[in-house]
Formats: sequence, C-alpha cells, structure tokens
Amino acid sequence: MRILLIEDDADTAAWLRQGLKEAGHAVDHAADGKEGLFLATTEPYDALIVDRMLPLLDGLTVLRTLRGAGNRVPTIVLTALGDVDHRVEGLRAGADDYLCKPFAFAELSARLDNIVRRGDGGSAATETKLKVADLELDLLRRQAQRGTRRIELQPREFRLLEALMRQTGRVVTRTMLLEQVWDYHFDPQTNVIDVHISRLRQKIDHGETTPLLHTVRGAGYRFGDA
Repeated sequence: MRILLIEDDADTAAWLRQGLKEAGHAVDHAADGKEGLFLATTEPYDALIVDRMLPLLDGLTVLRTLRGAGNRVPTIVLTALGDVDHRVEGLRAGADDYLCKPFAFAELSARLDNIVRRGDGGSAATETKLKVADLELDLLRRQAQRGTRRIELQPREFRLLEALMRQTGRVVTRTMLLEQVWDYHFDPQTNVIDVHISRLRQKIDHGETTPLLHTVRGAGYRFGDA
C-alpha cells in the first residue's frame, strides 16, 4: 500500500516509517498538518496515519477538511488522548480507527489492514463494536456484555479481550499478547498472561453453555464459539 504518515515527532515517525517499509508499504511523511493536508489532497494514498496533535493544523482539522471535500481514504488517528470523549470526537471527525499511544507496531499494522479491507476506499461505517456469538465489546464506552449480562472489566482485561476478539478464530500467541496488551517486546518470564486469561475466562465463560476463550496447548489462545 501507499501510505501517508502525518507525524511531527521525529522518533515516532522514523520508527513507523521503518516498520511500514519493512512490511512492504511505500510511505510518504509530513511533519505538520499543513503539509500533510497538501499531500493528502494532491497524491493518491491507500491509507493515512495521522497524529492528532500537529503543528500548523491539528490532525482532526486535517481529517475534517478531507472528509468535507469528499476524500474517504481510510485513516487511523494516533493520540495520547485516550478518554471516551476524545475517541468519540476523533471518530466523528471521520477517523476509521483511533489508536492511543503508546502502542505496539503489530497492533497498528493489524488495524491498518483492517480499515483498508473493511473500508473499500473508506465507504464502510466506522467500527465501534466487536461481536462474537452473544458477546459484545463496545470500544467507545469501554463496556462488555454477554447476552443480557454486563461484564465488568479492568482496563488490562478490556485490552486483552479486544486483542483476542480482533483475531477471532485464529491462534493468538503469548508473544503477540505481551506486545499488544502489555507493550512488552520481551518475555518477562512471569505468569502474568495466565493470571489475566484465567480471570477473563471466569468473567466471560463462567455459567455459559458455550465457552469462547480456548487454550491451544503449546501455541497460545483462540477466541470463538467453535
């Protein structure tokens, strides 16, 4: 894909450009919102990665201007502002996804593939909920519900469940979870994953006839009803 990265932090931009290029993408970079808007309106891109806090023009202004002009290119907004109101504001400005810093590159890459595949040029509706069988995860309100039963999750449990649900039907390794949920790029040699998986399984599967969280011995975990 050809991707436009609009990011003013030099270290973050260099890290993302390297990762995206290693993944086989062509990357253009703009260090401020004004330059980014110019490139986005004059060059064809498959996706945009836009930091929210930018010099000259902030990221949401860039996005609103593009959407107002009919440009529907799939876009991920990056931000350090992660509360519900800020996420809602970003999505209403036209973002296809919203990723809070710090994040693992693997998560950005997966979300990027998802919005391009889902968007088909950005025409699809914004994803704000994940649903597997009778379990629903509201990404904006940060709430989980199975059937009519509300499930109370701690922030880390929510991130763990989201990571598993985004890979429904596929094996998710411990390494993937350490990176995506704990932002560890090494094995801490602890049972932190086992403890959280056990707590999460108790909350979502206890008393249910169909378990959703499965252990794949020697490989990791799989989420789904089959």
